[in-house]
Amino acid sequence: MTYEWIKAVHVIAVIAWMAGMLYLPRLMVYHVEAPAGSIQSETFKIMERRLLKGIINPAMSLAWVLGLYLAWSGFGFKGGWLHGKIALVLVLSGLHGYLVGRVRAFAEDRNDKSARFYRILNEVPAVLMALIVILVIVKPF
Repeated sequence: MTYEWIKAVHVIAVIAWMAGMLYLPRLMVYHVEAPAGSIQSETFKIMERRLLKGIINPAMSLAWVLGLYLAWSGFGFKGGWLHGKIALVLVLSGLHGYLVGRVRAFAEDRNDKSARFYRILNEVPAVLMALIVILVIVKPF
């Protein structure tokens, strides 16, 4: 029974993490178009910081802690699909770290990327999420 509750909270944390990872680059698309120092730019800074600190960071932390527990207690860290999933989650976590750096750059009015860059970057979490879900559900290897 406890395992199922932990799994449920893990899935909720992953959903919250992914929601933030999909929304943050979209905010950045619009932020690029706002002149530095403008009311819009300052509003985007607040939105990005709150999204990151209030949702994305805590959700990622909870997803990792519970996910590692589930991998250990449920599978003993065995299975090719699980190793693939962990590798992709590491890539997603790296992207998370990169976005943290982009939020800092925006906060200091030193963004050097285009709206197109953030539009493309916005697709990366969705692709990673799809691959992770396939590995977890289908367990192809």
